[in-house]
Amino acid sequence: MSFSLLSQILVFLALIFTVFAFGRKLKIYAQLARPVDRAKPKGDLQKGVLYAYTLGMAPWSKESTRLHALAYLRGVAFHVGIFLGLAILVASPWLGEMPQYVRNILGFVIAAGALLGLLGFVARFLEHNLKALSNADDYFAVLIVGLFLAAEALWLFFPAARVLFYLVSAAMLVYAPLGKIRHCIYFAYSRLFYGRFIGSRAVLPHSQQNAR
Repeated sequence: MSFSLLSQILVFLALIFTVFAFGRKLKIYAQLARPVDRAKPKGDLQKGVLYAYTLGMAPWSKESTRLHALAYLRGVAFHVGIFLGLAILVASPWLGEMPQYVRNILGFVIAAGALLGLLGFVARFLEHNLKALSNADDYFAVLIVGLFLAAEALWLFFPAARVLFYLVSAAMLVYAPLGKIRHCIYFAYSRLFYGRFIGSRAVLPHSQQNAR
């Protein structure tokens, strides 16, 4: 069996494991008891949820992002790179005939995401408060995702690097539901609960309360 075929099998098995593991976690969360709000709702829950997933994440809606705009923008760009990188990984078996100039454009975008991720990794060593709050999982999660994007960018520029790209991708996919990367599920649930709460309490910004 060639290394190329072996790497394809490994990344495919890793993807199946990740989908299964996240699906199991979602099933467990869905079965947990929800907190009971005994107060009579005063607003619209749907508006609250919509706000929580849209303008509620805008930089002007949170003091932390207003005070740390550069860190916010770095995080947004990093996550955009992650989502694009995952989409390219899933589509990679069918991208062999893609023109090289298109691969180069995608490669530069993914490389920028990798650089921003690795800058975040370094920041955990240099920024006092961030360093105090970080544990080994925080460091490793950012590092492995940054390496995943870097390996993908390398593959986009040089198709011969596919084996390395798939091996790094497999490691990242296996780690995703086991380490901090699983916060993607927690984030979705926390925004849902937050949106329902502020919607029921009618504490949305005035413009959102009047939106139809």
